[in-house]
Amino acid sequence: MSPVDDRIRSSTNAFRGGVHLHRGKELMTMMWYDTDWGWGGWALMTVGMVLFWVVVITAVVLAVRYLASPRGTAANPPGYGPTRAEDVLAERFARGEIDEDQYRRHLALIRENR
Repeated sequence: MSPVDDRIRSSTNAFRGGVHLHRGKELMTMMWYDTDWGWGGWALMTVGMVLFWVVVITAVVLAVRYLASPRGTAANPPGYGPTRAEDVLAERFARGEIDEDQYRRHLALIRENR
C-alpha cells in the first residue's frame, strides 16, 4: 500500500473506531478520536465550557436576586410606608440637626410630592 492509501484508511477508521495506521504506527482508536485538532481543540472546548458555566451561574444568581427582591404585596403596596427621604429626615431630626417645626414641614413636603 502507498502512504496515500494509509492516510485514507487511517482517516476513515478514525471515524469508525478500530485499528488504523497513524504516522507508520498501528493505533487502536475509538469513534471520533483521531481528528488532529491538537491543542487548539482542547483550548476551544475549555473556553466554551467556561463560558457555558459562567452564563448558567449568572442566570441562576440573577434569578435568585430577582425572586428574592422586595416587591410590593397586598399588605404593603409600593408607594406607601416610609421612603428613603423620610428615613433620612427622621435620622436628622433624631440627631438634633433640625428642630420639630422643620421636621414637620419637610415631612409634609415629601409626602405631598410622592
